[in-house]
Amino acid sequence: MVEIKLTNTKTRRKEVFEPIDASNVRMYVCGPTVYDRAHLGNARPVVVFDVLYRLLRHVYGADHVTYVRNFTDVDDRINETAQQRKAAGEPGALEELIRARSDETIAWYHADMDALAALRPDSEPRATEFIAQMVAMIEDLVARGHAYAAQGHVLFAVDSYPAYGGLSGRSVDDMIAGARVEVAPYKRNPMDFVLWKPSSSDLPGWDSPWGRGRPGWHIECSAMSFALLGASFDIHGGGNDLMFPHHENEIAQSCCAHPEADFAHTWLHNEMLQVEGKKMSKSLGNFFTVRDLLDQGVPGEVIRLVFLGTHYRKPMDWTEKKRIEAEATLRKWYAQAIQGVGRGDPYIGVVDALADDLNTAGAIAELHQLSLANDVATLRHTLQFLGLMEDEAPEWAVPKSFDFMDYVDALKTLRAEALETKNFAKLDSFRSSLKAAGVEVQMTKENVDLLATPDFDPAKLEGLL
Repeated sequence: MVEIKLTNTKTRRKEVFEPIDASNVRMYVCGPTVYDRAHLGNARPVVVFDVLYRLLRHVYGADHVTYVRNFTDVDDRINETAQQRKAAGEPGALEELIRARSDETIAWYHADMDALAALRPDSEPRATEFIAQMVAMIEDLVARGHAYAAQGHVLFAVDSYPAYGGLSGRSVDDMIAGARVEVAPYKRNPMDFVLWKPSSSDLPGWDSPWGRGRPGWHIECSAMSFALLGASFDIHGGGNDLMFPHHENEIAQSCCAHPEADFAHTWLHNEMLQVEGKKMSKSLGNFFTVRDLLDQGVPGEVIRLVFLGTHYRKPMDWTEKKRIEAEATLRKWYAQAIQGVGRGDPYIGVVDALADDLNTAGAIAELHQLSLANDVATLRHTLQFLGLMEDEAPEWAVPKSFDFMDYVDALKTLRAEALETKNFAKLDSFRSSLKAAGVEVQMTKENVDLLATPDFDPAKLEGLL
């Protein structure tokens, strides 16, 4: 069996992954708050943990892996949109409008992540479907002395969990200094965080022992992971922006609610995404969603390959240059892979690279070697394994049928003349005309290949010969 090694944030070292139960490998990843379209940064953890999910399924068997990724549908921004729609005259109770907004954004999310070839998790729980479990966990924390009620709120008492801060490696004092801590008179400690808060009549709410209210963000993931994966499970993942306070708080409340267990054994965090070397932000004009790129004609497979080119623990820089290179690479690979037949196993070199702490950049290097070796069948199987190709190459990458033989001969002749005269003007002009017509020119010392791109226009070749 392939040995998988993963860098565990909790221990700060690369470790051999040993599942609690190899017949049921369990992974939980924090999912989106469904209030709008997913931006490009939201998509990075989706692709990272999709690759891990594919690797785990390959090693342990598809029926022996359980992947849970939640939807947070209790959120002030969702409520605000629903309230605006109600004020504009849209029929239905506020709760119905909130549900409709969540349904709408979840459908967008699925469509966008499907376009990136991300497999759907085995379970995608909504926070609103697990309120009873959250209330039960909060009641238990209060009974154990780890939480207290105050002015309609219930707060977790950070002082009651001495190991708090172990994941992020910071002391409570450091965390207070570096965090935006809500100052509230009902808090015993500034770091205490909300498990339950009251809801006004114009906001959604649920009955509880502390009055009508709604859960805090952190308790949602603890309750859902426990309900679906148990008190202990194998892997918990998410972006490193969630390490503190979200994941730190998850650990505290889960370990206090279930002291006999140890919650997640392995913690994985991906680094953030930049655009052209800068943090993505609306103020810089470099903020865009996955749907923006798709609507601009950037194929999902191209977005995915750009993501895979950077190790998950390194900051990823989205650039136009990388997009162009990824598209050209995929066109080349697809032209080879479509010659492969049947189904088979992915290339062991790629599997080994992924097993080494999800070294996707190394896996891409192995793909380049496969392409050079022209092992078309293995290339096809490996592209499918990585989510870069379905059963067939995508339509955007399939060359349009056209006989380029005369143009290939002309290029060979012009190249021979240029090499003899040292004047490359005619050769460069001919290549530029081909490119303007939507023809990709690939020249090596031995061969000349012409491929029609989706922009190919035969009419622009008239008069060129």
